[in-house]
This record gives sequence, structure tokens and C-alpha cells, in this order.
Amino acid sequence: MTGPQQRSLRVGALRPNQLLHTYGVGSVADLPSLSVLTLGLAHWDLTHSVPVVEERLLAALRRRLGGQVESLRLPPHLPETSDPFADWTRVGVPVTLFPTWLRCSDTRCNRLAPVTSGLFDLLSSPFQPDKARYVHSCRGNGPSRPTAVPARFVLACDNGHLDDFPWSYVAHGGTDPGPGHTLKLTERGSTGEAANIIINCECGASMAMSRAIGKPAERTLPACRGRHPHLGTWDSCGAATRTLALGATNSWFAMQLRVISLPRAETPVDQVVADNWAEHLHFLAGLNAETAKQIMQTQVCWPELRPYGVDRAWEAIQRHAAAEGTDDTSHDDTDLHTPEWLAFTSGRSFELPDFTTRPEPVPTQHRDWLRDVVLVPRLREVAALYGFTRIDGPEWVVLDTPDRRRAPLTVGRPTWLPCAEMRGEGIFLRLAEERIVEWEHRPEVKQREKMLTVAHDRWRASRNMDPAPHPGPRYVLLHTFAHVLIRELALECGYSAAGIRERIYPGTDDASAAGILLYTSAPDSEGTLGGLVSLGRTDRLGALIERALEAARLCSSDPLCAEHDPRVHSRLSAAACHACLFAAETSCERGNHYLDRALLVDTLTDPGSGFFTA
Repeated sequence: MTGPQQRSLRVGALRPNQLLHTYGVGSVADLPSLSVLTLGLAHWDLTHSVPVVEERLLAALRRRLGGQVESLRLPPHLPETSDPFADWTRVGVPVTLFPTWLRCSDTRCNRLAPVTSGLFDLLSSPFQPDKARYVHSCRGNGPSRPTAVPARFVLACDNGHLDDFPWSYVAHGGTDPGPGHTLKLTERGSTGEAANIIINCECGASMAMSRAIGKPAERTLPACRGRHPHLGTWDSCGAATRTLALGATNSWFAMQLRVISLPRAETPVDQVVADNWAEHLHFLAGLNAETAKQIMQTQVCWPELRPYGVDRAWEAIQRHAAAEGTDDTSHDDTDLHTPEWLAFTSGRSFELPDFTTRPEPVPTQHRDWLRDVVLVPRLREVAALYGFTRIDGPEWVVLDTPDRRRAPLTVGRPTWLPCAEMRGEGIFLRLAEERIVEWEHRPEVKQREKMLTVAHDRWRASRNMDPAPHPGPRYVLLHTFAHVLIRELALECGYSAAGIRERIYPGTDDASAAGILLYTSAPDSEGTLGGLVSLGRTDRLGALIERALEAARLCSSDPLCAEHDPRVHSRLSAAACHACLFAAETSCERGNHYLDRALLVDTLTDPGSGFFTA
């Protein structure tokens, strides 16, 4: 990360995938002595940003944001060396100081002022960038001066705006006193609660932070000014603002689309050509062989083709050119799951660098309901960030979030989007369609579906969202099954439960499906180590499924968990809680919504509706 003050200043380091999950554009990163905000895409230097080819994902994003989106790119990066003054230290993601109000950490001072006041000096540390800090000159000189820490609170609204907390405005009871007032922020006691944090002004005005939180804040806080500090813009907003603690998890929620890379050819060299055809190789088909072979070696994708040799690469280009236009298959660009389902259920084994599959015999004791098991020793996942929300999450249905709540990544319409590329492994399970249909028609399941649908409708109405159909009992069943398996797999495979993700395939209106993919991935170029795939073998999977289902029958919070009625408080999950089903945010594709143990197994209060009966 680099800080665009008067000069480029390196202030820390992040992993590439953190720029999508936690510290993306518009988010605040809390460093040891600084708090910085990631700037919009217009501020990024793309000189060292590598494009990523993933046509399905790019098509879905164009459908969402417009046809001007040209590419997906990894964050700018150069490998680190031992030279602290080399070029790599000046390459990174641009950030700016936020909040811009600082407080002196000396308890005898507690001066509160904006960094533009000139009261604070920045001390950089080229050899230890994480130690960069602002200091106040109230005590002594040089590096012994007390550190000035970021102010503890910021303002936000549910339209995605973020602003500095109006310290002087609040201290004076909701009025603007004008410039020239000296503020201090003091704390009483040791609990840190808002009532013990006092804003004091030299004029005698004083206000506790508790007056800026909750119901009293309606009279104390100003309306939203429409500020996007990551873009440097101000909109007309006027919405009610809310006080957030610095570093609060609800200050930034990523809006992402992610896909599993699928095979586009039979051999590895043909796959490389197909992946790079539109961007780098299509024009070679119209040249003679000798000229094309020479130009081919100057293309960005040549390092990927070099292992196969010039002749084999040229033959692959000719094959792809001959097949161009023969595939007239069309599909909805927003449906990212159906192509993956078709690849996993094709019955074929693939041996490609980014997609390797191997069908595995179904365990004997589960053949009545489990149709296929496919081991995936190698897969590639590409995720792209295309917006974010504040205060409330994007409801975990990314294509359903109102545009007014989606904060933009850049001024105007983006021409590129940041992405992360991860490789890993997984297990795909396909359930028997006839057993699912039979279960869906049970009276107990129909009754359970009505209850969940009413709760779903009330939940959307309480958030002023347009009506939308409930995903159905099939989705809830598959989703719940995935969660109980994630918990059991984490106990056996060595990966944490937060590192195992799910992908649910419930089918569409046009095609039936019933399957789940459980996988783990990492941004390292080699991916993961095979611990998850090994649990999918016939001799281990059967017992693992039985243990997972047995654990789901009884929750440590029963009978409260089993008796939970989602209609009472407009919830999207029924018999589900942290003790039995809820997974980490990185694991669940629906934010722990649409879960119900009663549709998976027989519970204490609802026998008969579970797919797996005792």
C-alpha cells in the first residue's frame, strides 16, 4: 500500500485477496499507528497490474455495469527484494489518511484536531513502513513526541457515504460554532463505553459520545453530506447518518461476483490458446505461419505457451481458429452456476492445469440418495469486486442490491475491475433428482416451505425491498447439507472451517439440478495441498457424511434452536444457529441465510420433514 500525501509513502502490506474481502476500495485499514482508506480505481497505477482472463465473469460484470468494462486486473505488485529503496517499494494500492482527525495519545493533552491544522507531524520509516506515524509536539521534540492516533469514530449512511465525525458540531450541541475552537477528547473510567468518552471545547461546551449514538443521535448528528472520500466527491444525499466506531465490521461490505474457471478445450495448450484468444492471439490466425510464430513470442501470454513450443502452440491456434463460430450455445450471462454444473456432471475426467476432475465411486451406504461424487484436485476461482455497501450488507444476493445503496469504485463508469485469482481443490456431490422430487412433495415439507416463505416475504418487506420468490426447500436443503459437511470436513482435513467455501447448485426454472461443491482455495500460485480431496475418497466419505448428519440432529441450543419460528422476527433461517449451522462469512454464499436443520434431518420438534430420516 502507498500513501499519496506529498510523496509516495509505503505504509504497510496486504494480501491480494484481502483487497476484495476486507480492505477493498472505500474501506478503512487500521494500521498500527495510522488509519488509511483505499482510494478509487482512478488513482491506481496499472503499470504493474496483470490482466486476468475469465470471460464468463467479465460477461456477467458487463451485464451488471455496462459494456465499457474492458478487463479484470490483479492489484499492482512487484516481488519484494532486500533493497528498501528499489522500485517494489513504490508499487502498491494507493491510500489516503482517514479519518483526518487525530487525537494526541498523551493523557495530559488529549488534543483533538484535523491533520490539516498543522499540529501534527508525519514521521516516516522506509525500513519499517508499518511504524509510520503522526506525532504531536505537546511534549518534547524529535521521535519522543507522543503519537497522534486516529479519532475513534466516523459517520456513515446506508447509501454508502462516509465522512469524518463532526466533533465540533456535536460538542456544541448540534450547532456549528465556526473555526477557532480547541477540542479535547477525554475518557473517564476504564470501560471505554460511549457515556465515558467526552468531547470538550475550550469555550466550555461539552458533550458525551453517548449523545451521538442510538436514538439521541437523531437530534445531535447532521444529515449526510454525500461524501465519498475514496473518490474525493460529494453527492446530494441528506440521509440520516450513523456513528460508527473506527474499524467496525459494518463500515464496508464487499459486493463480488466469483466463478470457477471451466475447461474450454481438450488439452492444456488448447486451453491456454482459448483463454488468451480474444485479447492476444486472434489476429495471428490471419497471418502466414512463419510471421505468426515470430509475433506469437512477443505476446503477453507467451510465457504460458512457451512450455509447449512454437509449433504446438501454432497448431493449437489453427485449431481454435477453425472451430471459431461453430459453438452457438447461448446462456444467461448472469447465470454463473449452470455451466459449472454441466462441467461437473458431464461424466468426463479433465486433466487441465486449472481444472482437474476425477469421478469417484459413491459410498455403498449412500447410493440410494447420492448419485455422483467428483473429486476436483485442481480448480481455479476468480473473484471480482464491483461495488460495496455500508451499514447493511448487500443482502448476500449480489444482483439484487438496489443501485442507490451500491457505492461506486470510481467516478463514472469503470473500464476495469480489481480481481483475485485463487487455486485450490474441492469435492462435488450430486444428489439423486428423483429422491429430491419425492421429498419436495411430502406434506410436512410443503408446510415447512409455507412457513419459510412467509418469513422471507416479511424480511424483504421490513427492508423496503421489492418482492422476490423464496429460493425453495431444495436450496435450503442443499445449503444446510453443505454447512454440516463444512463443519465435519474442517475436523478431518486440516483446513479451518473459515477456509472451506460452498457453491450451491439448486437448478433454475429451465433446468433441474441438485448438488454442492465444497472447496478451498488460496492466492498462492500452487493452490492447496490435497487434504480436502482425500476426504472425498469412497472409503472415507461415507463415514464422514454419517457423522455430519448425526451431529445435525441435535443442537446444543435445543430445544430453542429446533423450535425457532422465523416468522416471529422476520428471519430467513429456521432451525439454525451459531452452535449448529452458521459458518464464517468467507464460507457461506448467502451470509448464513436460508438454513434449516428440520429440512435436512428429523429434529426434536419437526419429525417427518427431514430429507434424511432416522
